[in-house]
Amino acid sequence: MLYIVPSPIGNLQDITFRALEVLQKVDLILAEDTRTSLKLLNHYQIIKPLSPYHQHNEHKVLHHLTDQLLQGKTMALLTDAGTPGVSDPAFLLVRECIKVGVPVECLPGATAFVPAIVNSGLPMNRFVFEGFLPIKKGRQTLLKQLAHEERTMIFYESPMRLVKTLEEFIQYFGEERQCCVSRELTKMYEENKRGTLTEVLYYFKEKGVKGEIVITVQGKN
Repeated sequence: MLYIVPSPIGNLQDITFRALEVLQKVDLILAEDTRTSLKLLNHYQIIKPLSPYHQHNEHKVLHHLTDQLLQGKTMALLTDAGTPGVSDPAFLLVRECIKVGVPVECLPGATAFVPAIVNSGLPMNRFVFEGFLPIKKGRQTLLKQLAHEERTMIFYESPMRLVKTLEEFIQYFGEERQCCVSRELTKMYEENKRGTLTEVLYYFKEKGVKGEIVITVQGKN
């Protein structure tokens, strides 16, 4: 059995009882960054073998892991924050497990874009999750397409690129498009800055940017 286990996106208390139970009973925990996962496991006094599983080694270790699963091992997959597979490694392993007949179970839990869109004040009945935009190739093409998107749009972004991305959103979506930048969700300094793209851009140009970022943008009217 492979368990997909969401981890807290900031506050370590945002983990379910069921997730802790699964982590305590599996034979092996696959971690995007073993150092980050170890902080969570130590906090809850869970002692289990850890093995790295991330975008740089997922192809290399794929068949080795599924072979172990087929031999009867149980594993849990953790990423640094949130639900594995949502802008984090998981897809390849899940697909291969399904292909070879290994049961996969995904636990419900933390995902950053859910509190971000709820906090934004923008329509939640229909939305599209874009994750991280391409850094170079295909970026302009995608932004041109998204300029006509009528659903609320959700993006992940690094603090270093936030200002540049907001400037590009203004270029392609217009100055008056409503948005919300959610920063440090669930942590002590959580912030949700709402307003037009122009207002939010000026705010972060003056303030500076730290922490994990989710951008929610109003769809085209």
